[in-house]
Amino acid sequence: MKPITMFGMDVDGVLTDGGIYYADGGIEIKRFNVQDGMGITLLRKVGIIPFIITARRSSATERRAHELGIEEVFQAVSDKVSCLEELIRKHGCGFGEVAYVGDDLSDVAVMKKVGLPIAVANAVEEVRSIASYVTTRNGGAGAVREACEYILKMMGVSRPFSELLRSS
Repeated sequence: MKPITMFGMDVDGVLTDGGIYYADGGIEIKRFNVQDGMGITLLRKVGIIPFIITARRSSATERRAHELGIEEVFQAVSDKVSCLEELIRKHGCGFGEVAYVGDDLSDVAVMKKVGLPIAVANAVEEVRSIASYVTTRNGGAGAVREACEYILKMMGVSRPFSELLRSS
């Protein structure tokens, strides 16, 4: 397996528990796990580029991505593979250098293309069956953090990960 240079994620069901809450006035609310955010920060510290490709559009997703320094955010995407192909061209890497975390049918095509397809524990069977790694945690409950730590360990980075935060 080639080294991972890019780390992609779906949002609903991966970075969140898949629930969508609507408040009066049409406000959409999503719950994100802070530990997932720290995992993404750790990957960025070792030079891995995080990205989001999601079929839905949400201002909550934009805000969370901005907070985490994720510059590559693609929402309302119907063809995730074409979007990934553009990202790969832009960053000069190959499919084999990409990890992607998914949970549902809209993630299958892109997961079949990447070098490290990852499914969250509560992903649908079609996604779990093509994953090289299935997290023990559900989406929105630390699954992304677990995936990030898995990648760091594959790269030979061992605990304590807090040392990464102190490095520049």
